[in-house]
Amino acid sequence: MSNKIEKQVIRTDAAPAPVGPYNQAIATPTGSRLLFLAGQVPLDPATGKLIEGTVAQQTERVLQNIQAVLGAAGADFSNVVKTTVFLADMADFAEMNGVYGQYFQDPAPARSTVQVARLPLDARVEIECTAAI
Repeated sequence: MSNKIEKQVIRTDAAPAPVGPYNQAIATPTGSRLLFLAGQVPLDPATGKLIEGTVAQQTERVLQNIQAVLGAAGADFSNVVKTTVFLADMADFAEMNGVYGQYFQDPAPARSTVQVARLPLDARVEIECTAAI
């Protein structure tokens, strides 16, 4: 069971329009509780080991891990208001974005994406998020 919330999309023509599955900003209703998820890397919860494979495969595992944590809090991807994506190589953006877009429907959360020097266990992608419940 999800604690659905109404998210208000904040958008202005005075800033660049989104170029992917995200919004410039999301506002949550008064009285909602914020849930801060730690960054998830593509660890298999059954083995505790990093999955090998493409950025798409690793992104899929990361989002499955996030889905499990959200579910434990009674939430789902519709509750997510902000994500931060960390990539080992920004050249992997399109591949990550293709999988990411399958999990987040409109109104998509606000998002930042950055390239970092290195991720835990040499993962290629890590995603953290904030949800409102």
